[in-house]
Amino acid sequence: MTKLSNKTAVITGGNSGIGLATAQVFLQEGARVLITGRDEKSLQTAQQQLGNHVIALKSDITKASDLQQLFDTAQQKLGKIDILFANAGVALFAPFEQTTEEIFDANLDINIKGSFFTVQKLLPLLHENSSIIFNTSVVGVKGFPGTSAYSASKAALRSLVRTLAAELVERKIRVNAVSPGPIETPIYGRLGLPEEVVKQMGAGMQAVNPMKRFGAAHEVAKTVLFFASSDSSYITGAELAVDGGLTNL
Repeated sequence: MTKLSNKTAVITGGNSGIGLATAQVFLQEGARVLITGRDEKSLQTAQQQLGNHVIALKSDITKASDLQQLFDTAQQKLGKIDILFANAGVALFAPFEQTTEEIFDANLDINIKGSFFTVQKLLPLLHENSSIIFNTSVVGVKGFPGTSAYSASKAALRSLVRTLAAELVERKIRVNAVSPGPIETPIYGRLGLPEEVVKQMGAGMQAVNPMKRFGAAHEVAKTVLFFASSDSSYITGAELAVDGGLTNL
């Protein structure tokens, strides 16, 4: 029997990277899946890759009208939500003194504000024994130069996991987070940094990582599956690092 048989799941940012890998794992485990993404082209590509069993919706989590459409679509297509993976996010880096208001706002608006109101909007569709999973980051506990606004947004998400878990425990809704380290995903091409700087950053991350490599998106997806399934039925308010030992060794 598959781990998510007869379960429904919503994955924001499910059109690429960790979100897409998680959608693949969830479908393999028997779930009905709705993915969202802001980019129409990559969303269509993801739907083709995942097959007809996935629902794909163009949606921007920073827009209230799009969140309402997400609620309406989820209610119509899924009826209820067993698993909500608040995964959509951006990573815009710059040295502290060069961090503009635009960079700051983009990181905070999408990573924390967007995720906050996504969960708030969809919460009425979640019921007892459902699971909410956030995508945080190792930058929430370790200091990396050039990531001040991004790190602040991810640290705020970690705080939200704790408070939301405490608020929803009486409703038997679990709230946890996966905290990826360096993972091979398309997001590295959208950091807002020159290609050479991105390459140097990647080489530096591999050098300090105990496992001396980047992780794969499917390795994070398997951890999301753990939190989504009954395997983690006695866990809430937790954050699990998927980082090759970076934060602990």
